[in-house]
Amino acid sequence: MRRATRVASLAAGIALMTGCGTPSQQDQAGGTEVVATTTIWADVARQVVQCSGSGRVTTLMPLGADPHDYSPSAKDVATMVGADLVVANGLGLEEGLSSALESASQDGARVVEIAPQLQPIEFGAGAGRSDGDDHADRDEEADRDEEADRDEEADRDGEADGDGEHSLDPHVWLDANRVASAAALIGEELAELTGTDRYRSCGQEVKGQMEELHEEVGVTLARVPEERRVLITDHDAFGYFAEAYGYEVAGAVIPGGSTLAEPSSAEMAELAETLRSKGVDAIFANTANPQALVNALATEVGQVKVVDLFVGSLGGPGSGAEDYRGLMTTNAQRIFEALSS
Repeated sequence: MRRATRVASLAAGIALMTGCGTPSQQDQAGGTEVVATTTIWADVARQVVQCSGSGRVTTLMPLGADPHDYSPSAKDVATMVGADLVVANGLGLEEGLSSALESASQDGARVVEIAPQLQPIEFGAGAGRSDGDDHADRDEEADRDEEADRDEEADRDGEADGDGEHSLDPHVWLDANRVASAAALIGEELAELTGTDRYRSCGQEVKGQMEELHEEVGVTLARVPEERRVLITDHDAFGYFAEAYGYEVAGAVIPGGSTLAEPSSAEMAELAETLRSKGVDAIFANTANPQALVNALATEVGQVKVVDLFVGSLGGPGSGAEDYRGLMTTNAQRIFEALSS
């Protein structure tokens, strides 16, 4: 189901936009062409497609890529435009892909954003969120003023961004139960697109497998003593995880949900105090991101280990995170070992 005419017509525009030559078109094996922005969503989509026995899934981002910081090539744009279905996370995760996704949609590709359909939560809304607020003694009037300022800012940004979705946390895939719902959504999209009910039943089949994974991860994480279920992470990505598995997010080294921001010295000092006061002896860092800030914080506090987790991308061969199931079970095991020791 290729859109060869669209790809051909786009070639001149891509060359002008990028200053490079026309990208070569990939050979096609036939069937439904699905493109996913991240390795994680590609793996979920691939399970649905493989179950159906028809179609192919292409991943835009390479292993280890940071979705917040990925910029598309001309070939990436052509690949999306030539697809029958583009599976994206949405909610601002793929910051560098927003224009390319819009172009693909305008040119006729069916683009589905998964995260907005999975009951997204706001940043900081994960279970037991503290961010050191228990150390702050702010009066109610100040809190109300601050909340009013945030609401006013959100309204302004919402006018600029359309729906104000900038305030919603995009990291939905760290809750396997939400990914179960996503598998069913992808199956529905493919069934509607192709008229083949097999995709719908495959979506439900993969949904059941993800629900089992959710239970398995929950069992591992429940082995951590309740009073030690506290997470300090390199950036604010674990709100859904905390909500799903009964953990507290006590803070993040990089403020906000993007990996592109930088903390102030005051924020780092507050986080160091949170680590000391809560007796947390582990900081969980994304394998895809530089860890200089995390290591500096661990050194300042002392007796704090840095534990690598797979957050925005699957891992390579031998990593234990070669697929989504491996990513979740490996992360759960590492969290259990770090917080139980």
